[in-house]
Parts: sequence; structure tokens; C-alpha cells
Amino acid sequence: MPNIHDQRLLIIDFGSQYTQLIARRVRECGVYCEIHPFDVPDHFIAEYAPMGVILSGGPETVTAGSTPRLPEAMLAMGVPILGICYGMQTLAEQLGGVVQASDQREFGHAQIRAEQPSLLISALGGAEAGHRDVWMSHGDKVTKLPEGFVVTASTASAPIAAMEDPQRRLYGVQFHPEVTHTAKGDQLFSVFARDICGCEGSWTAENIVEDAIAQVRAQVGSDRVVLGLSGGVDSSVVAALLARAIGDQLTCIFVDNGLLRLHERDEVEAAFAPDSGIGSSLALQIKTVDAKDEFMQKLAGLSDPEDKRKAIGNTFIDVFEREALALDGVKWLAQGTIYPDVIESAASKYGKAHVIKSHHNVGGLPARMALSLVEPLRELFKDEVRRIGRHLGLPDSLVFRHPFPGPGLGVRILGEVKAEYADVLRRADHIFLTELRAAGLYEQVSQAFAVYLPVKSVGVVGDARRYAHVIALRAVETVDFMTARSARLPYDLIELVSNRIINEIEAVSRVVYDVSSKPPATIEWE
Repeated sequence: MPNIHDQRLLIIDFGSQYTQLIARRVRECGVYCEIHPFDVPDHFIAEYAPMGVILSGGPETVTAGSTPRLPEAMLAMGVPILGICYGMQTLAEQLGGVVQASDQREFGHAQIRAEQPSLLISALGGAEAGHRDVWMSHGDKVTKLPEGFVVTASTASAPIAAMEDPQRRLYGVQFHPEVTHTAKGDQLFSVFARDICGCEGSWTAENIVEDAIAQVRAQVGSDRVVLGLSGGVDSSVVAALLARAIGDQLTCIFVDNGLLRLHERDEVEAAFAPDSGIGSSLALQIKTVDAKDEFMQKLAGLSDPEDKRKAIGNTFIDVFEREALALDGVKWLAQGTIYPDVIESAASKYGKAHVIKSHHNVGGLPARMALSLVEPLRELFKDEVRRIGRHLGLPDSLVFRHPFPGPGLGVRILGEVKAEYADVLRRADHIFLTELRAAGLYEQVSQAFAVYLPVKSVGVVGDARRYAHVIALRAVETVDFMTARSARLPYDLIELVSNRIINEIEAVSRVVYDVSSKPPATIEWE
């Protein structure tokens, strides 16, 4: 098997909200890449030895002298460089071109016109001199090319919308090929990574799995490993991967905290059962712990969201620690850490280089347990985790389920958490998701769930008065979960879900639909 990390690209982050999208597009081409801040030291650049470099966009302007610039060491490497938006502007300015504030700023859809033959621009499709649909987001523009460059595309307000020096393999595009609004933008990345940089495309699900298995075996040897299996995508994929790598050296602990989705415990146990397709091939050991009463006791009287999160997290640690210590010879703790968790905010005089912040795992276990971490997914984005989950044979019901918060229903029940509230919410949430799937919309939205509102509302059921609590429905569409808009679900569907919830659950008198965007709201209510 080829070393899947040998042929790699380096993505330099200037603070764009789209930087992780760039990395995902490159990896979709079968090429490994990593994101690092613009002020990364020269010795790292030499050690990393990329086959090509991509410069992200960013919120700054190169017309100000103190803003971020590309390390000179990269320009001296002689590898292909692709600058996107701000990346194009700093590339042009540092090579002797001129960048000025644009009289007409471009935000949103735009059309570029090809000016002359270009391997990159032709990747976007269309006739050689035709127009291509792209996504712009800039207030500055390149007004004078560096020596050796030619214009390959333009718009009415940006005569230099793309430029290149094919001899030195230096390229710049003012638009954002990483977003879906740019037609065939993924093809542009494929041409750059595969054709221009010469990467062969060994970053595949099969190779990733084989590499991860080899690394886990080398890391843990014959030691025993424990994993907190939650039923979420990440922990389920870690379980399947480690079971294949080390077999009965792995023990999974599934903690039922009373805050799970309906039938979640049954689904997880069934998915990994010895007589299931995946379970029979992996011989996975799962220890299920019923700790519902313990969690509810710790949550009694708590209404502040942060207090609830801490109580749930601390109780999980207590339960998990108790069960893990009961196992003999465990030396490793497996976690479902993924790449967005790893990308840290870079400390520099310019502030944070990474503006996309992901949801993290529970922060490990107490130091007294003295367990070392094994994190086989730490190089992967969520979509890559899903792909290798399918490759490992996990059912789609686990692999493609919507995100679920670590504290579970505890942060979807506003105010104090009670067992009876959780029971009502579970049923309402199940009705909502069932109808979404029946309508073929579950995979069309990024996340959907119900929220329990402990405020009472008067209703009429039959001829009787009902004075009960309210359920809110939430469904969002998003790419990176940092920004999101409410999903435009059909009104008939929302009405159907509302009728079912009110008719089937006596403890609910009213259903509302949340149309808030993020920002200013958050996706979860707490």
C-alpha cells in the first residue's frame, strides 16, 4: 500500500471561513492535505515538503502593510502555488504586482470570462471563451500583474479575476472554487492537485482504513483499549475500526444516561451484535451500563445550561471511570477526535487564523486513570469519517445520522431536566425524524430535532381542555455548522408532524417551528 501521506498539499490559512472547505475539496480529489496558519515557521515548511500549496482567502486587505503575507520560504520552494481571493492578492503583491481597493465590491454570484487558454479555468467547463458561474467575496482587486503572469479570466468589475504564470506554476483566482456556488469548482482543485502538482490520488477510504489499522496496531501493541461508545457517527466508526485492528483487545462501554434518542440503545446494540453483519465480522465487546437514575439525580434542580453540561460530563466521567477501572490491563482510551477538533486557533500578532471552531469530545478522563489516548480519526473530516464508516460496513442509520450533542437531550430540554420530560421529548423527536425520512427530506437537511419547552399553553383536544407544555421543531441547512439557516420545510409536513405530536402525546399542547438563523441564534437551544 502506498504511504498515503507522502503526496500531500499544504493549505495556508489567512482566516477565511471557507478554509476547511478547501481542504475537503482537495481530499475529495484523493489527495491528503493539512491546514496551517500563514505565519508557520520556515523549518516546518521544509519538513512538511508539500507537493503544492494553496493559499486561502481572508478578511484582511493587502493594501495595509501590517496584514498577513505568504512566507518567503514558500515562494522559494518551486512547488505549484494556488492563491484564492486574499491568497491571490498577497501572491500578486509579494511578486511585484499591485492590489487596490475596488470601486465596485463583488459579493455573491458572478460570471467570469475566460481570456485565454488555461488548464485551471478550463476545468470549470464551458466553451474556451465562454462564461463560468463563480462565487465572489472581495473588496480589493489586482490591478497590475506581477512579471511573467498573464490574465486568464475577468469580470466586468475585476479585469484580473484569474492569473497565472504556467512556467513557474503559480496561479491565482479571485473567486472561491471551494464553495458549491462555483460550478465545477471541485474540478479546478482536481486539476491543480492531480495534474499540476502531480499527486496520484491515494487518499481513498480503503487506503485510509488500512493505514489507520496499521498505525493503531503499532501504537497499542498487545495492550487493552477502552472506548466510550455513544451511538454517534465518530465513536461508532472508531469502534468498528479498532475492532478490526485489535479485535478482543477493545472493550466498548455504552452508557445509557437517560438522555438518548428513542431506541438508541437498542440500535447500537443491534448494529454491533454478534449476529449482525458488522458484529459477526468484528467480535466487538460492548458493556452496556444503565445509569439513568444516577444522571437524573445529578441533574435535579439544575436549570442553567452550563451547570447541566458540567453535571452530565462529570457524571459520565464518574460512570465511565468506574467501569473502565473494573477492566483488567486497560492502558489506552480511544476517542473519536476528528480533524476539525485538531485545528487550533493559531497564536499570532494578527489574532486567530482559524475562525471555524468545531464541537469537541468530552475532555478525556481524570489523570489518575493514567490512560494514553488513541485517536484514529484525528486526520479526518466528518464526511471522510462517514465514508470509511460505510467502507467498514456500518449501517447507514448510524453513519448518516444527524449530529447529536454530547449532553444529549439534556440541552434540548430547557430548564430543569426530568425523566418524564425526556420521555416526552424522545417521542416527539422520533415522530419528527420519522416524518422527515418518510418525506425524503432527512438527508436534505443538515440537522433536525425537537426541543422541550417547559412553558404551558392551553389547547383543546376533542371537547377537553389541555394545559400542557410546548414542543419546538428545529431543522437547519448548513455547510460547516458555523453559520446556518432554518430549513424551508413544506408547511404540510410541519402541520403533519404537529398533529401527530399533539394527538399522540398527551403532555404536549402546542408545536412551534424555529425559523432563527445562526447567527444570531445557535443551532442548539442551549
